[in-house]
Amino acid sequence: MSERSAVPAIEAANLSRIFETRRERTVHALRNVDLTVPRGECIGLLGPNGAGKSTLIKILTTLLLPTTGRAMVAGFDVARDPLSVRHRINLVSGGDSSGYGILTVRETLHLFARFYGVSRAAAHQRADALMEITGLGPKADTRLSNLSTGMKQKVNFARGFMSDPEIVFLDEPTLGLDVEASRAIRAFVSGWVRERPERTVLLTTHYMAEADELCDRVAIIDHGRILALDTPRALKRSLPDESSYELHLGGTPPPTEWTHHVPGVRTAFQHTHSATGAVELHLTVTDDHVIGEVLSVLKGMEVRVVHLTKREPTLESVFVHLVGRGLDEDDVVAEA
Repeated sequence: MSERSAVPAIEAANLSRIFETRRERTVHALRNVDLTVPRGECIGLLGPNGAGKSTLIKILTTLLLPTTGRAMVAGFDVARDPLSVRHRINLVSGGDSSGYGILTVRETLHLFARFYGVSRAAAHQRADALMEITGLGPKADTRLSNLSTGMKQKVNFARGFMSDPEIVFLDEPTLGLDVEASRAIRAFVSGWVRERPERTVLLTTHYMAEADELCDRVAIIDHGRILALDTPRALKRSLPDESSYELHLGGTPPPTEWTHHVPGVRTAFQHTHSATGAVELHLTVTDDHVIGEVLSVLKGMEVRVVHLTKREPTLESVFVHLVGRGLDEDDVVAEA
């Protein structure tokens, strides 16, 4: 093992970040976070909005200073030696502007490569390879201002790898991409990490299946604290002996407060599916017989159950168990 490979990609010790708002309110975005990521790992960071994911990434990528604690990336202190960190990392954020609208896709990728001192020949080779992987080839000479949102996100992704970084921070990298494009990007990331042992990825995503497929370990964060950190398999095996169900409801269902009055319901949250418009009710119950009482209560409220599925343990199940709500939910809906 080389000396560089022995140094962890990311080390955070007692890391905290406090914000003071205009209303003189103190917000603890991060609370005493300890995290070590060895070289060669793809680690996932899962948490609801406001959990502290973005704050942690901003600190690790030198965009924000910690209030207390210490963070090391590629062996360099993010506060004391940010330039050494920046030379070795890159960041891909879903929804970010891709660059300068007057430049073409190819020109944009070459420009970002030159920012990192990449030679013209290497930049040309990497740009061609990344455009082929992401499907940007036919748009190589198209100005960014004329690209669709999905194509701009592909440019975001491609430019993040133009510098051949040691560590890549992927913040919702497949946001806005279709299924095929997302699959191609996941395959690229997986192969990119395996190709060289010092390469490392920190991924945030709202797609639990994406984290399950890509990540060697997953950290679940909420209210600025890391609640759990382990392999996806170990996290799923850590769930207590309970059952998880997904119900698709017809019509306009009542608020889920009614689940508080059904003995055996541990957690419950519902949301409207963005693609189908169907109302989905997710339940964890202490025993399978509880679902019969749930159906009886719904029938009494004249709520139609269109579809009922018992779900095997997933990362989403783990998340709901630890956080008390789904990834897109703002508040705890029900908890026994």
